[in-house]
Amino acid sequence: MRVRCTIWFRAPLGWGRRPLRALLAVAGLLLAVLPAATASAADNGSWAVFPTPPAGTATPGPGDRQYFYLESAPGRTLSDHVSVVNLTTQPKSFRLYAADAYNTPRDGGFALRTEGQRMTGVGAWAKPNVTSLTVPPRTRADIPFSLTIPTTAEPGDHPGAIVAIETDVEATTQQGGLAVGIERAVGARIYLHVTGHAVPALSVDAVSVQHSAPLVPGFGANRGTLHYTLTNHGNVTLHPSVEVSETGWFGSVYHRPPTGSGIELLPGQSVQLTLALPAQPQFGGVSVTVKASDGGTAAQGQGGYLAVPWLLVAVVLLLLVAVGVWLRLRAKGRRPHRAGRRRSPEPAEVAA
Repeated sequence: MRVRCTIWFRAPLGWGRRPLRALLAVAGLLLAVLPAATASAADNGSWAVFPTPPAGTATPGPGDRQYFYLESAPGRTLSDHVSVVNLTTQPKSFRLYAADAYNTPRDGGFALRTEGQRMTGVGAWAKPNVTSLTVPPRTRADIPFSLTIPTTAEPGDHPGAIVAIETDVEATTQQGGLAVGIERAVGARIYLHVTGHAVPALSVDAVSVQHSAPLVPGFGANRGTLHYTLTNHGNVTLHPSVEVSETGWFGSVYHRPPTGSGIELLPGQSVQLTLALPAQPQFGGVSVTVKASDGGTAAQGQGGYLAVPWLLVAVVLLLLVAVGVWLRLRAKGRRPHRAGRRRSPEPAEVAA
């Protein structure tokens, strides 16, 4: 389970505005490269967040729900409970908030908006009864929450989560005179479906191949990396399967049958995916077709590239140029020789 790490900095005394701006830029960069929080009905070894199990049980069993699956028409209010369990021997304090979910652009992971970010779905509609609490050691706290669906809510899937952030800084290190602290967060996923007309829609965009080849054909392997983007234009979550076909000048190069992407593609989200392409041709034009489908929706995109052993081509061109220069010089060398073969003049007639 991945968690989002919040990093804070303490600047040394005497820093001016410009160094502080640079510091904030560094903080933003660090936050950008950290993995986003993924909601999970599991623990991180110290504490856990999950839908409250039936009365009399401490943690969810195999037959209990691992996530919140809720369905309602617009304009209604739903109520439920979320549990926060402290698995350690020391009390722990938490902040609670509701968050919208999204796909991480690079791998399609299920991620959650952070505190302070603008929420438009579950993050705006769900309200825990408390926003901060302290859980004693080896204790479970059950917190009620309500989820009010606006009358203007669009039909379809609205994923999100109830997130608990440990308020105590887990670790502090000194780096270049800066104090760096880390907070951990865990969320219990909410899969909310607002009743109405379901519209699945999918597109495959930006299909391209990054191709690499040895300078001399036969001395190394040709490699290709396929890049493409899947976008969910509909209002329901998709689990697309992807089929990849490559065709060259001399026939089929590679074919991968429809294979599950392993991604929950949320409504309105795009993910950028890659695939290693084996056995790429040494020479020729290659067309690549990517087909994605899930149930009643399908789409495809195309791209291509030209495989050319440029070093070999350059050598051949140089040889042709050299042969052309040699032939030209040889032709020039022959011209004076032919000009020297002049016919001797005939003797003029002398009048008697």
